[in-house]
Amino acid sequence: MDNLIQKIESQYFKNGLYEDIITRLKDKNIDLNKVKRSDIASVDEFHVRGAAISRELAHSINKKGVSVLDVGCGLGGSCRMLADEYNCDTTGIDLSGEYIRTANKLSKLVNLSSKMTFIQGDATELPFENNSFDVAWTQHVQMNVPDKEKFYFEINRVLKPNGYFLFYEILKKEDRELTYPMPWSNKSNLSFVFREEEMHDILTGLGLTKVQCTDQTQAGIDFLNIVIRRFIEFGPPKMGLNILMGETAQSKLMNLLKHLKNGELELKSGIFKK
Repeated sequence: MDNLIQKIESQYFKNGLYEDIITRLKDKNIDLNKVKRSDIASVDEFHVRGAAISRELAHSINKKGVSVLDVGCGLGGSCRMLADEYNCDTTGIDLSGEYIRTANKLSKLVNLSSKMTFIQGDATELPFENNSFDVAWTQHVQMNVPDKEKFYFEINRVLKPNGYFLFYEILKKEDRELTYPMPWSNKSNLSFVFREEEMHDILTGLGLTKVQCTDQTQAGIDFLNIVIRRFIEFGPPKMGLNILMGETAQSKLMNLLKHLKNGELELKSGIFKK
């Protein structure tokens, strides 16, 4: 398992990530003393539709001022949005040490570091006490987690009674081979996509109750169509998810788009209550 964790962390590793973002901000003539969340929004949320879907998730329960755990927080964009716009006490955890380092520095850059905590750690062994958070959420995380039962057990464990689990995930719809690279894995050996029904069975087996589930597939297709069209016409953007995905960014996005269109994969968001 340790070897698998190292491989997954390596999948997302990019040396000097924060420094690269700073260089790109300078290239756009943005004053580093006045950087706003909007200046980094296109890179700091590593999931389809970015900040828009995070805001949609937060609005779906409209719980301002609560404690939130972002499992697989990436660069911390969702945590910053929740702290800034919803006055939430936010904690982010991610397997990637470089992502956590960058998340902390970006939060300081936009003057939000006092409102959040970022921790490097394993989502299947959360370093928190039972009943610690009002809300937990994941966005495009489970694809890299082989032990789904342990993953969701830990999320349920740290949720308070009557707490909410929110998700936005890429899920398997048809049992067909996927084409790689994908945004979450260059090869199939790090990809563990499963079905919505399997997620539902695990969560309800833990005692959580489904509040709602929304098909986000078409919205994701529309988003990816625009992103890929811009890639083809103008090349990689100065500030975008290509910074995280590297030279294969366009191929990764095109493969994901193909499988969403063909029905092998789907995008779903949802809410469960403890």
